[in-house]
Amino acid sequence: MRLLVAVLSCTFISSCFAADPSLTIYNQQFAVVRETVPLNLKQGINQIEFNGATALLEPDSVMLRDPSGRRVLRILEQNYRADPVSLDALMRRCEGQTIEFQVRNGDKVETVTGKIVRAGGAMQPMSARVAYPNAYAMPQPPMMQALIEVAGKLRFDLPGVPLFPGLGAGMILKPTLDWTIETDRAGAVDAELAYVSGGFDWTADYNLVQGDSSALDIIGWVTMENRSGKEFENARVKLMAGDVNKIQTQPNVIRAGGAIGGSANGMPGAPPVTEKTFDEYHLYTLQRPVTIHDRETKQVEFVRAAGVKSDVIYIYDGAKIDTTRYQGWNPDMIRNDSGYGAQSNPKVWVMREFVNSDANHLGMPLPKGKVRFYRRDTDARLEFTGEDSIDHTPKDEKIRVFTGAAFDLTGERRRTIFQNDMGRRIIDEAFEIKVRNHKKEPVEVRVVEHLYRGATWDISTSSMPYTKTDSQTIEFRAPLPPGEEKTITYAAHYTW
Repeated sequence: MRLLVAVLSCTFISSCFAADPSLTIYNQQFAVVRETVPLNLKQGINQIEFNGATALLEPDSVMLRDPSGRRVLRILEQNYRADPVSLDALMRRCEGQTIEFQVRNGDKVETVTGKIVRAGGAMQPMSARVAYPNAYAMPQPPMMQALIEVAGKLRFDLPGVPLFPGLGAGMILKPTLDWTIETDRAGAVDAELAYVSGGFDWTADYNLVQGDSSALDIIGWVTMENRSGKEFENARVKLMAGDVNKIQTQPNVIRAGGAIGGSANGMPGAPPVTEKTFDEYHLYTLQRPVTIHDRETKQVEFVRAAGVKSDVIYIYDGAKIDTTRYQGWNPDMIRNDSGYGAQSNPKVWVMREFVNSDANHLGMPLPKGKVRFYRRDTDARLEFTGEDSIDHTPKDEKIRVFTGAAFDLTGERRRTIFQNDMGRRIIDEAFEIKVRNHKKEPVEVRVVEHLYRGATWDISTSSMPYTKTDSQTIEFRAPLPPGEEKTITYAAHYTW
């Protein structure tokens, strides 16, 4: 009778594997996984075991449907098991039992028996599951030591290599979804499975190379990471760029490149990555399937452009402020502190600026990422000259990145007047700023000053014209011939 029941049960329980995977990876440490799951169903209730899911699946995100719409598929019940066979799992399963341990003593191998009093391993209280519903957002649980009884004595380590009994019922080798599925008709169907999973990420990185001229050659990479516990073979991959709202307790990178507005490496053909607007975001599609192994980082080139016009900008922001000193200060405290902003920063910043436009051989919305600058020396070798990062940048927007401090340009900033009449709510403050050019060629330095003592101000005197760049910032443009110094003075009058 038991054998008959087992045989009848097997006719209604089946295992299935997925095919034709596709991924949409978000740069927030998650992805949407879509796969085709072949099912052979009978009318009514079916028990299906699917062991092709990731180890970081969000169970409540699972969707299973007939893409043709000809069949109704309802998941009446779903159980997600992410505890495949491991040392910890087998120790827990054999807790309270006596098993054999293999002990090596020199060239000899002996066998001793021991009782697993406590399995040990990671502790995960139920409260952790409530506070951190997504596995990839959970903090690392505390560890508890195993406790083994050997010859009537307790020890906190394993006496040797444990020899467990064979796999029993209920043990799984991979993360598994158990479904109770109801359908209105019998037959085979290629169901579409979709779910959200942690363990994925992607980033963009850009390498900018300058030759003899100021024009840049730009190569962009997209770097994909898979830490989901599952390999995806010949997967169709899309990359979503943008700040998508995702509820998770902790924020959870791919590189790509291709020709923009022309050919890559002089070879005609479609770029390896194409881009389109999707809702309020941008979607980048890899044009050929890729295999992404678990614990693997994969890179693909996604942008290549030559002759990108770029400007070098020198900025002197001379106010040196110790931010640690002023933590917790309110605006009134800062306004009345005579020492705020009085220290001088001698460094002149070097910035590179270019426009992301078709006319400038770009014109593709660029996802946020790290930008590295290289300069080709007279011996044709590349030298690293600095790096910065950019945010998501739409087409036709200007990109400005910081590459470092200029060696042959220096600045000096000195306050000459500070008068604070608190009764009349008036402050007068004046500065003398000097910038020096030790280069062999002329440059222009943009001297930036911040009017930080109040929102209501005016410049009472100034030795040269300035531009108001925002409500509390002004900028002077100082042309500097080789070997010369420029002095700028101004006074600000504050009321509140």
